[in-house]
Amino acid sequence: MRRRVWNIVRMEWAGIAASPASLLFLVVVPLVLVGQALLLAWLIPRFVSPEALGMAGADADSLRSLLLSQFPLFVLLIPAMIANVFATQSIVEEKVSRTLEPLLATPVRTWELLVGKILAGALPGFVVTWAGVAVFAAVGFALGWGRLLVSLFDATFYLTLFTLMPAVSLMSFVLGAIGSSRASDAKAAQNLAVFVIFPIFALIAVQVTGLVVFTPLLTLLVSLAFLGVDLLLLRAAVRLFGRESIITRWK
Repeated sequence: MRRRVWNIVRMEWAGIAASPASLLFLVVVPLVLVGQALLLAWLIPRFVSPEALGMAGADADSLRSLLLSQFPLFVLLIPAMIANVFATQSIVEEKVSRTLEPLLATPVRTWELLVGKILAGALPGFVVTWAGVAVFAAVGFALGWGRLLVSLFDATFYLTLFTLMPAVSLMSFVLGAIGSSRASDAKAAQNLAVFVIFPIFALIAVQVTGLVVFTPLLTLLVSLAFLGVDLLLLRAAVRLFGRESIITRWK
């Protein structure tokens, strides 16, 4: 069982490694999003006064600290965007090229196939996200924001990075797999995977407005909720995959 899943992961990774566009995408997405976060944290306090944003009595550092505090949730967009491309194209492209049919004719189970494909995209997504956070921290310290970043890197930050981010990433890939297995082209498949971005924006919105304060306990509970939904979606993905129709009737 583990060997079959791992073989699928290695097969997918070989395809990614052979595609310069895929490798470039893995590098560009985190750099662009991290760059945007750093640019906003640098620009807004320089040109917008805290009073204009309703922060009476606050200084530029307070405003910058508020902006930097959104980064742990903002970083969730990195794996979500990677999943939107990788997961949705994987199965569709193999159906179009007719390379999926021989794999489905083997003893590999449907859930093993889907788990292998999901992990093949999710694991690199984890790595580049963590690398993006390292770049964010390095540049932030170089800009003299060390004191602000030290206060940011608390238990909630690490729980977001190592529990919530993987859970959200897995949801993105499972939705991508569902869309990809049911669609006839990558564009149609991406329409479903993009929905995972809406909960991320909702999390950012409730934090910015102060409606919810993400404590370590709340972050852990939200992560567990996402993982529960992931398991339900994976079961749905296996049921919706349509293995026999791909082998016998898909055109």
